[in-house]
Amino acid sequence: MSASSESPARRLSGRDAKTLALASLGGALEFYDFIIYVFFTAAIGHVFFPASMPDWLLQVQTYGIFAAGYLARPLGGIVMAHFGDLVGRKRMFTLSVFLMAVPTLIIGLMPTYETIGYAAPLLLVVMRALQGAAIGGEAPGAWVFVSEHVPARHVGFACGLLTGGLTGGILLGSLMATAINSGFTPDEVIAYAWRIPFIVGGIFGLVAMYLRRWLEETPVFEEMRQLKATADELPLKLVLRHHGRAVIVSMLATWMLTAGIVVLILLTPGLMQKLHGIPATDTLLANVAATLTLTVSTVLVGILLDRFGPRIVAMVGGILLIVAAYALYIGPALDPALLLPIDALAGFCVGVIGIVPVVMVRAFPPAVRFSGLSFSYNVAYAISGGLTPLAVSLLVAVDPLAPAHYVAAVTVIGVAAVAFGTGRGHATRLSGLGAPAE
Repeated sequence: MSASSESPARRLSGRDAKTLALASLGGALEFYDFIIYVFFTAAIGHVFFPASMPDWLLQVQTYGIFAAGYLARPLGGIVMAHFGDLVGRKRMFTLSVFLMAVPTLIIGLMPTYETIGYAAPLLLVVMRALQGAAIGGEAPGAWVFVSEHVPARHVGFACGLLTGGLTGGILLGSLMATAINSGFTPDEVIAYAWRIPFIVGGIFGLVAMYLRRWLEETPVFEEMRQLKATADELPLKLVLRHHGRAVIVSMLATWMLTAGIVVLILLTPGLMQKLHGIPATDTLLANVAATLTLTVSTVLVGILLDRFGPRIVAMVGGILLIVAAYALYIGPALDPALLLPIDALAGFCVGVIGIVPVVMVRAFPPAVRFSGLSFSYNVAYAISGGLTPLAVSLLVAVDPLAPAHYVAAVTVIGVAAVAFGTGRGHATRLSGLGAPAE
Protein backbone atom coordinates (compact mmCIF):
# COMPACT_ATOMS: atom_id res chain seq x y z
CA MET A 1 0.00 0.00 0.00
CA SER A 2 1.43 3.42 -0.88
CA ALA A 3 2.01 5.97 1.79
CA SER A 4 -0.47 8.43 0.45
CA SER A 5 -3.26 5.88 0.07
CA GLU A 6 -2.87 4.55 3.58
CA SER A 7 -6.00 4.77 5.72
CA PRO A 8 -5.67 7.49 8.36
CA ALA A 9 -7.58 5.23 10.76
CA ARG A 10 -4.99 2.45 10.58
CA ARG A 11 -3.85 1.21 13.97
CA LEU A 12 -0.25 0.79 15.00
CA SER A 13 0.97 -2.55 13.66
CA GLY A 14 3.57 -5.00 14.91
CA ARG A 15 5.95 -3.60 12.31
CA ASP A 16 5.36 -0.08 13.68
CA ALA A 17 6.06 -1.33 17.20
CA LYS A 18 9.36 -2.89 16.07
CA THR A 19 10.36 0.31 14.31
CA LEU A 20 9.57 2.46 17.36
CA ALA A 21 11.34 0.08 19.74
CA LEU A 22 14.55 -0.14 17.68
CA ALA A 23 14.58 3.60 16.99
CA SER A 24 14.07 4.49 20.66
CA LEU A 25 16.68 2.00 21.84
CA GLY A 26 19.25 3.29 19.38
CA GLY A 27 18.48 6.87 20.34
CA ALA A 28 18.88 6.12 24.04
CA LEU A 29 22.26 4.43 23.50
CA GLU A 30 23.46 7.22 21.22
CA PHE A 31 22.55 9.97 23.71
CA TYR A 32 24.18 7.91 26.46
CA ASP A 33 27.39 7.80 24.40
CA PHE A 34 27.33 11.56 23.86
CA ILE A 35 26.48 12.60 27.41
CA ILE A 36 28.69 10.16 29.35
CA TYR A 37 31.70 12.42 28.78
CA VAL A 38 30.27 15.14 31.03
CA PHE A 39 30.05 12.74 34.00
CA PHE A 40 33.76 11.90 33.79
CA THR A 41 35.32 15.24 32.89
CA ALA A 42 37.42 15.28 36.06
CA ALA A 43 39.00 11.89 35.37
CA ILE A 44 39.46 12.68 31.68
CA GLY A 45 41.19 15.94 32.55
CA HIS A 46 43.66 14.09 34.78
CA VAL A 47 44.67 11.50 32.19
CA PHE A 48 44.58 13.49 28.94
CA PHE A 49 46.51 16.58 30.05
CA PRO A 50 49.85 17.15 31.82
CA ALA A 51 49.80 16.84 35.60
CA SER A 52 51.53 20.24 35.86
CA MET A 53 48.63 22.08 34.21
CA PRO A 54 46.79 24.49 36.58
CA ASP A 55 43.34 23.32 37.64
CA TRP A 56 41.52 26.26 36.03
CA LEU A 57 43.21 25.66 32.69
CA LEU A 58 42.57 21.94 33.00
CA GLN A 59 38.85 22.62 33.40
CA VAL A 60 38.81 25.01 30.46
CA GLN A 61 40.58 22.49 28.23
CA THR A 62 38.39 19.56 29.29
CA TYR A 63 35.10 21.41 28.88
CA GLY A 64 36.40 22.93 25.65
CA ILE A 65 36.73 19.42 24.24
CA PHE A 66 33.20 18.69 25.47
CA ALA A 67 32.02 21.81 23.63
CA ALA A 68 33.65 20.55 20.42
CA GLY A 69 30.88 18.00 20.22
CA TYR A 70 28.24 20.74 20.31
CA LEU A 71 30.05 22.85 17.72
CA ALA A 72 30.07 19.91 15.30
CA ARG A 73 26.34 19.26 15.70
CA PRO A 74 24.99 21.73 13.11
CA LEU A 75 27.45 20.76 10.37
CA GLY A 76 27.02 17.03 10.96
CA GLY A 77 23.26 17.34 11.15
CA ILE A 78 22.99 19.41 7.97
CA VAL A 79 25.25 17.09 5.95
CA MET A 80 23.47 13.95 7.12
CA ALA A 81 20.06 15.54 6.52
CA HIS A 82 21.10 16.52 2.99
CA PHE A 83 21.77 12.91 2.07
CA GLY A 84 18.77 11.75 4.09
CA ASP A 85 16.50 13.81 1.82
CA LEU A 86 18.25 12.60 -1.33
CA VAL A 87 19.26 8.95 -0.79
CA GLY A 88 17.10 7.77 2.10
CA ARG A 89 16.28 8.18 5.79
CA LYS A 90 17.35 4.67 6.81
CA ARG A 91 20.95 4.96 5.59
CA MET A 92 21.59 8.16 7.54
CA PHE A 93 19.70 6.81 10.56
CA THR A 94 22.07 3.83 10.67
CA LEU A 95 25.16 5.93 9.92
CA SER A 96 24.50 8.21 12.90
CA VAL A 97 24.73 5.25 15.32
CA PHE A 98 27.96 4.07 13.68
CA LEU A 99 29.49 7.56 13.88
CA MET A 100 28.66 7.66 17.59
CA ALA A 101 29.56 4.12 18.62
CA VAL A 102 33.03 3.92 17.06
CA PRO A 103 34.43 7.18 18.57
CA THR A 104 32.94 6.24 21.94
CA LEU A 105 34.69 2.87 21.86
CA ILE A 106 37.94 4.50 20.73
CA ILE A 107 37.80 6.99 23.62
CA GLY A 108 37.47 4.08 26.03
CA LEU A 109 40.49 2.31 24.54
CA MET A 110 42.79 5.14 23.44
CA PRO A 111 46.16 5.89 25.10
CA THR A 112 46.46 8.85 27.45
CA TYR A 113 48.83 11.82 27.73
CA GLU A 114 51.32 9.75 29.67
CA THR A 115 51.71 7.45 26.63
CA ILE A 116 51.42 9.67 23.54
CA GLY A 117 51.65 13.22 24.90
CA TYR A 118 49.62 16.00 23.30
CA ALA A 119 48.40 13.62 20.59
CA ALA A 120 46.00 12.27 23.24
CA PRO A 121 43.89 15.45 23.71
CA LEU A 122 44.04 16.15 19.96
CA LEU A 123 42.66 12.70 19.22
CA LEU A 124 40.03 13.25 21.89
CA VAL A 125 38.91 16.45 20.12
CA VAL A 126 38.51 14.53 16.86
CA MET A 127 36.44 11.83 18.55
CA ARG A 128 34.18 14.39 20.23
CA ALA A 129 33.68 16.17 16.91
CA LEU A 130 32.60 12.89 15.30
CA GLN A 131 30.23 12.27 18.19
CA GLY A 132 28.80 15.76 17.73
CA ALA A 133 28.26 15.17 14.03
CA ALA A 134 26.47 11.93 14.86
CA ILE A 135 24.20 13.45 17.48
CA GLY A 136 23.38 16.28 15.08
CA GLY A 137 21.85 13.76 12.71
CA GLU A 138 20.36 11.35 15.26
CA ALA A 139 17.50 13.28 16.84
CA PRO A 140 16.22 14.97 13.63
CA GLY A 141 16.70 11.76 11.65
CA ALA A 142 14.94 9.68 14.28
CA TRP A 143 11.95 12.03 14.49
CA VAL A 144 11.57 12.07 10.73
CA PHE A 145 12.04 8.31 10.49
CA VAL A 146 9.40 7.32 13.04
CA SER A 147 6.90 9.99 11.98
CA GLU A 148 7.00 8.75 8.38
CA HIS A 149 6.50 5.13 9.43
CA VAL A 150 3.43 5.37 11.64
CA PRO A 151 -0.14 6.43 10.76
CA ALA A 152 -0.57 10.21 10.78
CA ARG A 153 -2.83 10.11 13.85
CA HIS A 154 -0.03 8.48 15.89
CA VAL A 155 2.84 10.84 14.99
CA GLY A 156 2.70 12.50 18.42
CA PHE A 157 3.02 9.18 20.21
CA ALA A 158 5.86 8.06 17.91
CA CYS A 159 7.85 11.26 18.41
CA GLY A 160 7.11 11.22 22.15
CA LEU A 161 8.34 7.67 22.54
CA LEU A 162 11.48 8.49 20.55
CA THR A 163 12.10 11.64 22.63
CA GLY A 164 11.65 9.54 25.76
CA GLY A 165 14.35 7.25 24.42
CA LEU A 166 16.70 10.20 23.93
CA THR A 167 16.16 11.53 27.45
CA GLY A 168 16.40 7.96 28.71
CA GLY A 169 19.95 7.98 27.38
CA ILE A 170 20.75 10.86 29.73
CA LEU A 171 19.27 8.81 32.57
CA LEU A 172 21.42 5.81 31.61
CA GLY A 173 24.50 8.03 31.70
CA SER A 174 23.61 9.33 35.14
CA LEU A 175 23.01 5.82 36.48
CA MET A 176 26.26 4.53 34.98
CA ALA A 177 28.22 7.41 36.51
CA THR A 178 26.62 6.74 39.89
CA ALA A 179 27.48 3.04 39.66
CA ILE A 180 31.12 3.67 38.67
CA ASN A 181 31.69 6.26 41.37
CA SER A 182 30.05 4.02 43.96
CA GLY A 183 31.88 0.84 42.97
CA PHE A 184 35.38 2.25 42.57
CA THR A 185 37.60 4.55 44.59
CA PRO A 186 38.51 7.97 43.10
CA ASP A 187 42.01 6.68 42.33
CA GLU A 188 40.62 3.62 40.57
CA VAL A 189 38.28 5.79 38.52
CA ILE A 190 41.19 7.90 37.31
CA ALA A 191 43.43 4.88 36.75
CA TYR A 192 41.06 2.78 34.61
CA ALA A 193 37.40 2.70 35.66
CA TRP A 194 36.52 5.84 33.67
CA ARG A 195 37.03 3.74 30.53
CA ILE A 196 34.25 1.28 31.39
CA PRO A 197 31.27 3.50 30.48
CA PHE A 198 32.82 4.38 27.10
CA ILE A 199 33.66 0.78 26.21
CA VAL A 200 30.20 -0.41 27.25
CA GLY A 201 28.56 2.42 25.32
CA GLY A 202 30.62 1.74 22.20
CA ILE A 203 29.81 -1.97 22.20
CA PHE A 204 26.10 -1.46 22.73
CA GLY A 205 26.13 1.26 20.06
CA LEU A 206 27.50 -1.23 17.54
CA VAL A 207 24.78 -3.67 18.58
CA ALA A 208 22.18 -0.94 18.02
CA MET A 209 23.64 -0.27 14.56
CA TYR A 210 23.33 -3.96 13.72
CA LEU A 211 19.72 -4.02 14.91
CA ARG A 212 18.87 -1.00 12.76
CA ARG A 213 19.76 -3.06 9.71
CA TRP A 214 16.37 -4.72 10.16
CA LEU A 215 14.50 -1.44 9.86
CA GLU A 216 12.84 -0.58 6.55
CA GLU A 217 12.98 2.67 4.62
CA THR A 218 10.06 4.97 5.40
CA PRO A 219 6.97 4.63 3.17
CA VAL A 220 7.11 8.38 2.52
CA PHE A 221 10.63 8.29 1.10
CA GLU A 222 9.89 5.13 -0.89
CA GLU A 223 6.94 6.87 -2.52
CA MET A 224 9.04 9.96 -3.22
CA ARG A 225 11.63 7.73 -4.86
CA GLN A 226 9.00 5.95 -6.99
CA LEU A 227 7.47 9.26 -8.07
CA LYS A 228 10.91 10.82 -8.56
CA ALA A 229 9.75 13.52 -6.17
CA THR A 230 12.96 13.97 -4.20
CA ALA A 231 14.44 17.48 -4.20
CA ASP A 232 15.98 18.37 -7.56
CA GLU A 233 18.37 20.90 -6.01
CA LEU A 234 20.11 21.42 -2.69
CA PRO A 235 17.43 20.64 -0.04
CA LEU A 236 18.73 23.26 2.40
CA LYS A 237 18.56 25.89 -0.35
CA LEU A 238 14.87 25.06 -0.83
CA VAL A 239 14.31 25.26 2.92
CA LEU A 240 15.83 28.72 3.22
CA ARG A 241 14.10 29.98 0.08
CA HIS A 242 10.56 28.71 0.67
CA HIS A 243 10.16 27.74 4.31
CA GLY A 244 11.40 30.70 6.32
CA ARG A 245 8.36 30.77 8.59
CA ALA A 246 8.73 27.07 9.37
CA VAL A 247 12.40 27.60 10.21
CA ILE A 248 11.64 30.48 12.59
CA VAL A 249 8.85 28.60 14.37
CA SER A 250 11.05 25.50 14.67
CA MET A 251 14.00 27.47 16.04
CA LEU A 252 11.90 29.28 18.65
CA ALA A 253 10.33 25.98 19.72
CA THR A 254 13.81 24.46 19.98
CA TRP A 255 14.88 27.40 22.16
CA MET A 256 12.11 26.43 24.59
CA LEU A 257 13.37 22.83 24.48
CA THR A 258 16.92 23.87 25.36
CA ALA A 259 15.70 26.10 28.20
CA GLY A 260 13.86 23.19 29.77
CA ILE A 261 16.61 20.62 29.29
CA VAL A 262 19.68 22.77 29.96
CA VAL A 263 18.35 24.84 32.87
CA LEU A 264 15.93 22.50 34.66
CA ILE A 265 17.74 19.20 34.00
CA LEU A 266 21.47 19.78 33.36
CA LEU A 267 22.27 22.96 35.33
CA THR A 268 19.95 22.52 38.32
CA PRO A 269 22.16 20.13 40.38
CA GLY A 270 25.08 22.56 40.31
CA LEU A 271 22.85 25.58 40.91
CA MET A 272 21.18 23.93 43.91
CA GLN A 273 24.59 23.20 45.42
CA LYS A 274 25.73 26.77 44.81
CA LEU A 275 22.57 28.65 45.81
CA HIS A 276 21.33 26.58 48.74
CA GLY A 277 24.32 24.48 49.82
CA ILE A 278 22.47 21.21 49.14
CA PRO A 279 24.87 18.22 49.09
CA ALA A 280 25.88 16.91 45.68
CA THR A 281 24.51 13.45 46.42
CA ASP A 282 21.06 14.90 47.12
CA THR A 283 21.04 17.07 44.00
CA LEU A 284 22.15 14.18 41.78
CA LEU A 285 19.47 11.89 43.21
CA ALA A 286 16.84 14.55 42.56
CA ASN A 287 18.20 14.96 39.04
CA VAL A 288 17.81 11.24 38.38
CA ALA A 289 14.19 11.52 39.51
CA ALA A 290 13.64 14.54 37.24
CA THR A 291 15.13 12.77 34.22
CA LEU A 292 12.99 9.69 34.89
CA THR A 293 9.76 11.68 35.10
CA LEU A 294 10.79 13.62 31.99
CA THR A 295 11.24 10.38 30.07
CA VAL A 296 7.75 9.21 31.07
CA SER A 297 6.19 12.61 30.44
CA THR A 298 7.39 12.95 26.84
CA VAL A 299 5.45 9.80 25.94
CA LEU A 300 2.32 11.09 27.68
CA VAL A 301 2.66 14.45 25.93
CA GLY A 302 2.92 12.63 22.61
CA ILE A 303 -0.37 10.83 23.28
CA LEU A 304 -2.04 14.13 24.22
CA LEU A 305 -0.70 15.74 21.05
CA ASP A 306 -2.43 13.14 18.92
CA ARG A 307 -5.69 13.87 20.72
CA PHE A 308 -5.67 17.65 21.24
CA GLY A 309 -3.01 19.05 18.86
CA PRO A 310 0.14 21.13 19.52
CA ARG A 311 -1.53 24.44 20.32
CA ILE A 312 -3.62 23.30 23.28
CA VAL A 313 -0.87 21.06 24.66
CA ALA A 314 1.68 23.87 24.29
CA MET A 315 -0.45 26.42 26.13
CA VAL A 316 -1.43 24.15 29.02
CA GLY A 317 2.00 22.52 29.25
CA GLY A 318 3.75 25.87 29.02
CA ILE A 319 1.83 27.24 32.02
CA LEU A 320 2.66 24.12 34.05
CA LEU A 321 6.35 24.38 33.07
CA ILE A 322 6.56 28.01 34.21
CA VAL A 323 4.88 27.19 37.55
CA ALA A 324 7.21 24.21 38.06
CA ALA A 325 10.30 26.31 37.27
CA TYR A 326 9.45 28.84 39.95
CA ALA A 327 8.53 26.11 42.43
CA LEU A 328 11.91 24.47 41.83
CA TYR A 329 13.84 27.62 42.64
CA ILE A 330 11.63 28.77 45.53
CA GLY A 331 10.76 25.52 47.35
CA PRO A 332 14.28 24.18 48.13
CA ALA A 333 15.31 27.65 49.31
CA LEU A 334 12.66 27.36 52.01
CA ASP A 335 13.28 23.67 52.76
CA PRO A 336 16.03 21.62 51.04
CA ALA A 337 14.01 18.46 51.70
CA LEU A 338 11.54 19.67 49.06
CA LEU A 339 14.14 19.36 46.28
CA LEU A 340 13.46 15.73 45.38
CA PRO A 341 9.66 15.91 44.94
CA ILE A 342 9.72 19.34 43.28
CA ASP A 343 12.56 18.36 40.94
CA ALA A 344 10.65 15.23 39.94
CA LEU A 345 7.58 17.38 39.25
CA ALA A 346 9.64 19.89 37.28
CA GLY A 347 11.12 17.10 35.17
CA PHE A 348 7.61 15.87 34.41
CA CYS A 349 6.57 19.36 33.31
CA VAL A 350 9.64 19.68 31.07
CA GLY A 351 8.00 16.89 29.07
CA VAL A 352 6.06 19.58 27.21
CA ILE A 353 9.13 19.75 24.97
CA GLY A 354 7.58 16.70 23.29
CA ILE A 355 5.61 19.14 21.15
CA VAL A 356 8.80 20.36 19.44
CA PRO A 357 9.51 17.41 17.11
CA VAL A 358 5.83 17.15 16.11
CA VAL A 359 5.70 20.86 15.26
CA MET A 360 8.89 20.56 13.19
CA VAL A 361 7.85 17.37 11.38
CA ARG A 362 4.57 18.98 10.36
CA ALA A 363 6.22 22.26 9.36
CA PHE A 364 8.23 20.92 6.40
CA PRO A 365 7.12 18.93 3.33
CA PRO A 366 8.64 15.47 2.86
CA ALA A 367 11.15 16.40 0.13
CA VAL A 368 13.03 18.76 2.48
CA ARG A 369 11.73 17.59 5.85
CA PHE A 370 15.00 16.11 7.15
CA SER A 371 17.04 19.14 6.05
CA GLY A 372 14.55 21.69 7.36
CA LEU A 373 14.17 20.00 10.71
CA SER A 374 17.88 19.32 11.14
CA PHE A 375 18.95 22.85 10.19
CA SER A 376 16.40 24.53 12.47
CA TYR A 377 16.96 22.22 15.43
CA ASN A 378 20.76 22.01 15.36
CA VAL A 379 21.48 25.68 14.69
CA ALA A 380 19.01 26.79 17.36
CA TYR A 381 20.35 24.22 19.83
CA ALA A 382 23.97 25.20 19.16
CA ILE A 383 23.23 28.88 19.76
CA SER A 384 20.81 28.67 22.67
CA GLY A 385 22.42 25.60 24.23
CA GLY A 386 25.80 27.31 24.14
CA LEU A 387 24.62 30.67 25.48
CA THR A 388 22.09 29.51 28.07
CA PRO A 389 24.61 28.29 30.71
CA LEU A 390 26.56 31.55 30.40
CA ALA A 391 23.43 33.72 30.57
CA VAL A 392 21.99 31.86 33.56
CA SER A 393 25.31 31.89 35.47
CA LEU A 394 25.60 35.67 35.00
CA LEU A 395 21.98 36.36 35.89
CA VAL A 396 21.93 34.14 38.97
CA ALA A 397 24.56 36.37 40.58
CA VAL A 398 21.98 39.16 40.47
CA ASP A 399 18.82 37.19 41.26
CA PRO A 400 18.58 33.62 42.64
CA LEU A 401 15.32 33.22 40.71
CA ALA A 402 17.04 34.07 37.40
CA PRO A 403 16.88 30.45 36.12
CA ALA A 404 13.11 30.43 36.61
CA HIS A 405 12.76 33.87 35.00
CA TYR A 406 14.75 32.65 32.01
CA VAL A 407 12.71 29.48 31.58
CA ALA A 408 9.47 31.43 31.93
CA ALA A 409 10.43 34.04 29.32
CA VAL A 410 11.64 31.49 26.79
CA THR A 411 8.60 29.28 27.36
CA VAL A 412 6.26 32.19 26.61
CA ILE A 413 8.17 32.80 23.36
CA GLY A 414 8.11 29.11 22.44
CA VAL A 415 4.42 28.66 23.19
CA ALA A 416 3.58 31.80 21.21
CA ALA A 417 5.56 30.47 18.25
CA VAL A 418 3.68 27.17 18.37
CA ALA A 419 0.26 28.78 18.95
CA PHE A 420 0.45 31.53 16.34
CA GLY A 421 3.12 30.29 13.95
CA THR A 422 1.77 26.86 13.09
CA GLY A 423 -0.88 26.65 10.45
CA ARG A 424 -2.38 23.52 9.01
CA GLY A 425 1.13 22.31 8.24
CA HIS A 426 2.08 19.46 5.93
CA ALA A 427 0.82 15.97 6.35
CA THR A 428 3.42 13.39 7.11
CA ARG A 429 2.45 11.76 3.81
CA LEU A 430 3.02 13.20 0.36
CA SER A 431 0.07 15.57 0.19
CA GLY A 432 1.48 19.07 -0.21
CA LEU A 433 4.87 17.75 -1.29
CA GLY A 434 7.22 20.56 -2.14
CA ALA A 435 4.76 23.36 -1.44
CA PRO A 436 6.01 26.25 0.65
CA ALA A 437 5.15 26.06 4.32
CA GLU A 438 3.86 29.59 4.53
